Amino acid sequence: MTIRVVHIGTGNVGRPALAGVITNPRFALAGVCVSNPEKVGKDAGELAGLDVTTGITATDSLDELIALRPDCAVYCAMGDTRPAEAFADCLRLVAAGINVVGSAPGMLQYPWQVIPDKYIARVEEACRRGGASIFVTGVDPGFVNDLIPLVLSGTCQRIERVRCVEIADYATYDGSTVMFDVMGFGKPVEEVPLLFQPGVLAAAWGTAIRQLAAGLDIPVDRIEEWHEREPAPEGFDVAVGHIAKGGMAAVRFEIRGMVGDTPVIVIDHTTRLRGDLRPDWPQPAQPGGSYGVEIVGEPSYRVDICPTSGHGDHNYAAILAAAGRIVNAIPAVVAARPGIRTTLDLPPTFGRQLYPGPNAARGEGFS
Repeated sequence: MTIRVVHIGTGNVGRPALAGVITNPRFALAGVCVSNPEKVGKDAGELAGLDVTTGITATDSLDELIALRPDCAVYCAMGDTRPAEAFADCLRLVAAGINVVGSAPGMLQYPWQVIPDKYIARVEEACRRGGASIFVTGVDPGFVNDLIPLVLSGTCQRIERVRCVEIADYATYDGSTVMFDVMGFGKPVEEVPLLFQPGVLAAAWGTAIRQLAAGLDIPVDRIEEWHEREPAPEGFDVAVGHIAKGGMAAVRFEIRGMVGDTPVIVIDHTTRLRGDLRPDWPQPAQPGGSYGVEIVGEPSYRVDICPTSGHGDHNYAAILAAAGRIVNAIPAVVAARPGIRTTLDLPPTFGRQLYPGPNAARGEGFS
C-alpha cells in the first residue's frame, strides 16, 4: 500500500529527505510546507534538488498540509533554535491523526527523565486522541548512539562502558544558524553560545544517554557536561563565513551518563574548522570525519563509521544518513501503536525498495 506523505522543512536534512520521499515507490508525496517565502510556489522536485517535476508546489501553511489528511508527515523544520514551535507543530499533526517522523523536536527522541512529565503527557494525549505516533531521529543524536550500540550489545556477555564518538571537520558544513548561533563558531571564546549554556548539552544529548540506559538496563544517576574550546590562531574562511582570529575554531565536548562517580555512557564530540587545530584531540578514522562506537565489556568493540557519498563530503554524507534514517522509518511509524515511539520499540528498519536494478544509473537516490 502506498503511504501518503507530506513534508515540512527543506533545509540541510529536509532537502535530501524530501528527495527520498519523492524517489521511493512506497510513498506518494501529497504536500510540502516551507518557511522561506522565496520557496513558496516552487515544485517539490526543484526543492529536493531533483530533475523531476512532481506537480506538488510548496506552501507556507501547515493548516493546508493538515487538511490533506496524509498518513504521515516528515518534519525537518529547524528545532535547535525554535524547540517550542517545533513541539507545537508536531502536537498539531499527531492530534489531527497524522503520524510524524523527523529530525525535530530533538527532545522527543527519548524524552523520559529529560523533559518534564507534563510535556510528555501532552504529546501522548495528542497521539492517543489522533491515533498517531511520532518518531524523532537522526545521526547524532540518532542511530550512532542508539541503534548501533544497542545492536552490538546483543552479542555481549557483560557491558562496563559505552562511548559514542563524532569527530568531524565542519568547515564545509553549510548551516549558519547551527554553526554561529548554536555552536558559537567564530565568536570570542569567553562568550558562551547556546549549546554550552548550562544544561543544554545534557538536554540535547540526554535523550541518547537515557535511551541507551533504558535499553541496556544501566542505572544512570545523573548526566554531566564538559567542554573545551579552542580559538583560531589567525583568521580564515569556512563555508558559512569568516572566522576571525581569536574566534572559536574548534571544540570538544562530552555528555556523561554517570553511575555513581563513573561515566558509563558517554557521548564524545570533537569538532574542528581546520584539520591542524588541536592535534592532541581525537582524530577521525577517515579524512574529514567519522563516527564511532566503543563498548568495553566481554567482548569489547570499537567500530568506526565512515560515511561517504558520491555527491559530497563527509558532512553531506552524514546529513544524507539522517535523511535516510527518517524516510526509511515511515512505514514502521505508520504501523506503530499511537504515542512517542523510539528505537527501543520500533521494529528494525531496512532499506527496502531502494535497489535501483542492475541497469540503473549508479549514485542516484536521495541526492
